[in-house]
Amino acid sequence: MERMVKIKRALISVSDKTGILELAKTLKKFGIEILSTGGTAKLLRENNIEVKDVSEHTGYPEMLDGRVKTLHPIIHGGLLALRENKEHMKTVKENNIGLIDMVVVNLYPFEKTIQKPNVTLEEAIENIDIGGPSMLRSAAKNNHAVAVVSDPASYNRIIKELNSNNGALPVDLLRELAVEVFRRTSNYDNAIYKYLSSQLSAVPCLPAGRSHQLSAFPEELNLSFEKIQDLRYGENPHQRAAFYKEKGKTRGLINVKQLQGKELSFNNILDLNATFELVKEFSNPAAIVVKHNNPCGAAEDKVLDKAYALAHKCDPISAFGGIVALNRKLDVKTAKLIAKSGFLECVIFPAIDKEALGLFKNKKNLRLLELSDLGAINEPELKRVSGGLLLQDKDLATCDVEKLKVVTKKKPSKKEMESLIFGWKVAKHVKSNAIVFTQGNKTIGIGAGQMSRVDAVMLAKKKALVSTKNSCLASDAFFPKPDAIAQAHKAGVKAIIQPGGSISDPEIIKACDKYKISMVTTGIRHFKH
Repeated sequence: MERMVKIKRALISVSDKTGILELAKTLKKFGIEILSTGGTAKLLRENNIEVKDVSEHTGYPEMLDGRVKTLHPIIHGGLLALRENKEHMKTVKENNIGLIDMVVVNLYPFEKTIQKPNVTLEEAIENIDIGGPSMLRSAAKNNHAVAVVSDPASYNRIIKELNSNNGALPVDLLRELAVEVFRRTSNYDNAIYKYLSSQLSAVPCLPAGRSHQLSAFPEELNLSFEKIQDLRYGENPHQRAAFYKEKGKTRGLINVKQLQGKELSFNNILDLNATFELVKEFSNPAAIVVKHNNPCGAAEDKVLDKAYALAHKCDPISAFGGIVALNRKLDVKTAKLIAKSGFLECVIFPAIDKEALGLFKNKKNLRLLELSDLGAINEPELKRVSGGLLLQDKDLATCDVEKLKVVTKKKPSKKEMESLIFGWKVAKHVKSNAIVFTQGNKTIGIGAGQMSRVDAVMLAKKKALVSTKNSCLASDAFFPKPDAIAQAHKAGVKAIIQPGGSISDPEIIKACDKYKISMVTTGIRHFKH
């Protein structure tokens, strides 16, 4: 028969008071003495639940503006004493320490506090809980005799067990609760560490010429995530997978609202992220089609339906089974075009017209997703490697028109410049080596993930379903040889945008001048691996 622990005295001190009254009433039903502090004690008394102040129990008042309440041998002795140890029990008796069989504590809301706009360092520090984690850890260490409860979600189960076992709890449950406590305190400490290290760490000066501060990254990286859902499988059916949310994060794809369609897959989530990140680059109505993490069509226009039509037209074969992202409310006109586009996996948008939603009722497998947050999110990017992890700043660099440098004799026209900048935004989100052909504010051919830049140019030309004559070309990195320029000339390219910086730049510029191609350099590379 499973061993049970009879609860005789409980200490309750909670920041989140959800469900605490029902739990406290259950404890009183079984004659369990309740110790409490501050606002929790006040709430219990207001609801006719008898409670004893911790200060009365310890013989010491709360002090230092409430910073010291439960940090006392009477409290921690009552939690840590080994009931089966005769010496411990002798010490407890000699020092008039009353045993505590249950601790119900949730911590000051540090994570929520630091999410507030304009929160001060002083306010954040005041929301670092000291007594709470100390009690939780003491109780969890002695889990074979003390029940420790850190999550209101556990209350119902505890109430059920108390009612079923006449005020006692099974030891297996106590162990389970203790494990949850160490998970919680670990995450809590990690959140404090991450925040304070970002606020208080001195960043030494870097050598001249370094454009960003590598030393801003921590010497030790502790990450904490909570599972949103299990997924059917990973990239392939033989791989297991799940979707996690980073603790403390409130923005991003984690907030997507699915309006209809099948459950999201591992690959869907990756593609949705790639698609939505690209569509956020544009301020005018824009549409993006992505397949296997690469754009296969992108366009912006004065109206959304035309932007979508142009994006899908770029490569309708690759668009089959793809992901569509829009940066405007999905209206009826655009919805009608999407509904006729053949098989798509997902469509993501900031909002949708009610009538437009009704147009998809017969496409029950099509996933429709709403995510209103179109703002850029500055968060480090993580990539797992064998035995370790790579961490880097997110590529948020944008094209500053004022800093573009025309390096050829021929200058791009105003319309060509607009098309170049559009293509540059798209190239940033294409796997390297990346070449993007554009006409106006639409892609007409994309060469992605090639091992050589000249191959990427040839692939982009091959993928184009319309004439590339008088087109513009964007390259995510510099040209190592003029062979790619020769291929661009054969395709009819009239203007090129690229980072520059190659030792072959003079040769590249000479080739452009020879073919009467205008070229601008950005000074920024956009490799994407």
